[in-house]
Amino acid sequence: MGLGFYLQQPFAQHALIAGALISIGCGLLGPFVVTRGAAFAVHGTAELAFTGAAAGLLINNNAVGGALVGSVVVATAIGVLGVRARERDAAIGVILAFGLGLGVLLLGFYQGFATEATNILFGYIYGVSTQQLILLSVIVVVVIAVISVIYRPLLFASVDPELAEARGVRTQLVGLVFLYLLAITVTEAAQIVGTLLVLSLTITPAAAAQKLSARPAVVTGVSVAIALVATDGGLVANLQYPSVKASVFVTFISFGCYLLARGVAMAIGQRRSHPAVAAPVTTMAA
Repeated sequence: MGLGFYLQQPFAQHALIAGALISIGCGLLGPFVVTRGAAFAVHGTAELAFTGAAAGLLINNNAVGGALVGSVVVATAIGVLGVRARERDAAIGVILAFGLGLGVLLLGFYQGFATEATNILFGYIYGVSTQQLILLSVIVVVVIAVISVIYRPLLFASVDPELAEARGVRTQLVGLVFLYLLAITVTEAAQIVGTLLVLSLTITPAAAAQKLSARPAVVTGVSVAIALVATDGGLVANLQYPSVKASVFVTFISFGCYLLARGVAMAIGQRRSHPAVAAPVTTMAA
């Protein structure tokens, strides 16, 4: 059975659609995460989605719903306890330690199959149902709609929070809304690579995109494109080589794109600083 056969199967088609939806959400929010220095918040939210997922399995055998509720609760806690940037990491660390302990406790009471618990941490995209696809679609639509409304104040507050606050931007409220969007997007991404590897879709594409351009719109577009290539490319590679997990391909492709972007940025920088190129620029400036 070759790749063409697998691509005709509903489980593979659902996985590719889910991967595209997740990539859009992560690609949109990733540049703001990098600009705001919120990588630890992504890590904390992703890890503590595990606690919500464990509770969801225990209460209603619904890991996705539990992870979504849990990540929103965590985002609220981070937003309330970490109002100032210098307090945020400490607040996340405190919440993370408690939440992981609680998650392990809840998972200890779960009597289902071990794979259900493992999937919370490492992801299993090939089990995505039609109902889950509908949920993912709704989440992505919400993310796009909210980002389109708060884009300018969020960008301002991310680049220079002190000046934004002085200009009347409600930075705390905007930050809390961003954390909510991040929470539900991280819950989406967990279905692809699991909570332990969610950084590969939320951080890496955005970090690569920022190496290639300083224009926010371009960075967002490139970030989404890289996330799409990494996610669906990783899934297709996994279908071709099933002995290697999809999450491995996803992380390797995204990291490869980051290294390529760094290389391109260095090459452009060296070219601009080369005397043969700099001289005409200096002459024109004069």
